[in-house]
Amino acid sequence: MSYLLFLMVVTRKHSLEEAARFSGRNKSQFSKFLQYHPQVALSTLAKLSKKQAKQFAKTRQSLQGLPWKIALIIDSTLQHRASLYPENTKKFNHGQGFVIGHQWTNIVLIINDILIPLQPIPFYSKRYCQDHALDYQTEHDLVVAYITHLDLEEYIGSHDPREVLVLADSGYDDKKIENAIIHKQWNFIIALGKTRSVKSETVYLTTPKSRAWCHIAMFFRNHRRLKWTTIRCMTNGAKRKRREFRIRHTMGYLRYVGKVHMVCSEPR
Repeated sequence: MSYLLFLMVVTRKHSLEEAARFSGRNKSQFSKFLQYHPQVALSTLAKLSKKQAKQFAKTRQSLQGLPWKIALIIDSTLQHRASLYPENTKKFNHGQGFVIGHQWTNIVLIINDILIPLQPIPFYSKRYCQDHALDYQTEHDLVVAYITHLDLEEYIGSHDPREVLVLADSGYDDKKIENAIIHKQWNFIIALGKTRSVKSETVYLTTPKSRAWCHIAMFFRNHRRLKWTTIRCMTNGAKRKRREFRIRHTMGYLRYVGKVHMVCSEPR
């Protein structure tokens, strides 16, 4: 009851430490309460997300500068370990070196430039799964299962699946994830690893499907005749900034996925 009363109080920060200070109790009491009632938080988040999504979906418009109206962004978040021997931790490589801690995969929905958080995906280490009799799954397997079972009609009602765009970085460049998105008839923009195999349209139609594949980095080196297009970012006003980078693109085929629009970019 003390925790619920604290959530009703107008304050800049709703944390366990602030709740303990507000009620005069120990912080561990609130930690135990949340630990033994995890479904309450998950069900509440789902209800609030669906309510907000349905509200904005009634007047949804195209995303700024894009032909799609709905966007799903997938990215992971790391939380550093709080002690030397915490439970369910793993060593992650997160761009700027290795981090020991916990990981969540966050999924957010964007409608009319409004960000709506969906239920995150917790990651369980192999040791944690063994101790708790759980089936170990990689992060990519968890994302595939999430996309497969995600019913957007519960959030935005009836819609054209071609209006949905999935955005992710190269950490989610996996043929299983990409095929799961295609199976939903959604679109995706995913940064490809430089060793992914691709073909041009002409080569794909004139060669056996098992041959003539090349890495995408080598593909754009061999196709230097593709025209570069300069990209200039707009400021808040009408004035254009200096060019930031340039791109070149072409249609092709991504191995084990299908026909895609391939884009290569480089800084100015």
